[in-house]
Amino acid sequence: MKAVGYRNSLPVSDPDALTDFTADRPTAAGRDLLVKVMAVSVNPVDTKVRMRAAPAAGEPPKVLGYDAAGVVESAGPEATLFKPGDEVFYAGSILRPGTNAEFHLVDERIVGSKPKSLSFAKAAALPLTSITGWEILFDRLAVAPGQSDPRALLVIGGAGGVGSILIQLARKRTGLTVIATASRSESRAWCLKLGAHYVIDHSKPMAEQLKAIGHANVALVASLTGTEQHYPAMPDIIAPQGKMALIDDPKTLDVNPFKRKSISVHWESMFTRSMFTTPDMIAQHQLLNEVSAMIDAGTVVTTLGQEMTPINAANLRKAHGMIESGASIGKIVLSGW
Repeated sequence: MKAVGYRNSLPVSDPDALTDFTADRPTAAGRDLLVKVMAVSVNPVDTKVRMRAAPAAGEPPKVLGYDAAGVVESAGPEATLFKPGDEVFYAGSILRPGTNAEFHLVDERIVGSKPKSLSFAKAAALPLTSITGWEILFDRLAVAPGQSDPRALLVIGGAGGVGSILIQLARKRTGLTVIATASRSESRAWCLKLGAHYVIDHSKPMAEQLKAIGHANVALVASLTGTEQHYPAMPDIIAPQGKMALIDDPKTLDVNPFKRKSISVHWESMFTRSMFTTPDMIAQHQLLNEVSAMIDAGTVVTTLGQEMTPINAANLRKAHGMIESGASIGKIVLSGW
């Protein structure tokens, strides 16, 4: 089968940073599904792994990719949730070969039914960011869905992949006031289109901007990018007994300034459940099905920003470069082989 991978951690400008190669087609066992991959999307984690985790000498090329939409080709003998021919979407495990291959193995407990109203490309934009946004909102920040809520949520990096879905989930499933951050006119417009009540500029001091819109303190913060840069302002911005969730990789994180306000800090990694096979691993199957239903009901829209075709090394290198530039809006998707 066709696949895209790498042998060495190289700058994306190097032609060998990602290369096309032929791999053996895997076989489904246990609760695995063998999925014929129709579309994939690219996330910041792809670029980070590419630069940090090269395969050992003698090992086959490492295949990246975590988002996918496709068709179940076959199912392992213990699989009960899906059957061959089912259309699915999912974000795979960081411990297994990635989705940048014609066929891919994934545990059915982290797979959802693809929204019927979406193409494979539009569906592939959603899984990883939907899981991350959902877990931030309902698991880490413990927001109660479907209830009136006087609090405000600050989404730092609202125009990115996770921000794009988090804004929608917060608007449609909670009563929170949603404040997104964006530094460019086009990203500001994107956040407002997705439902943010307010948009402030994270390239400028945020405290004064929050005061100007009547939210000097926010109860909840989702820090999706630039945490190290924005962290010094957090003790003043976050309300007493507030909560902060983050997904990026600050070099250090001194939580002592949060003590006097009893502010709690929550890490979010959507790979945790699959990495440790947690007892509630199937929650990702369930939440993806809920997101799929919301899409088909018109409550949530795809966050696809740009589509490329086909899925190959040249296009994946372009996509990685766009992600690394920090200027992409929404999700970058590749479709077809």
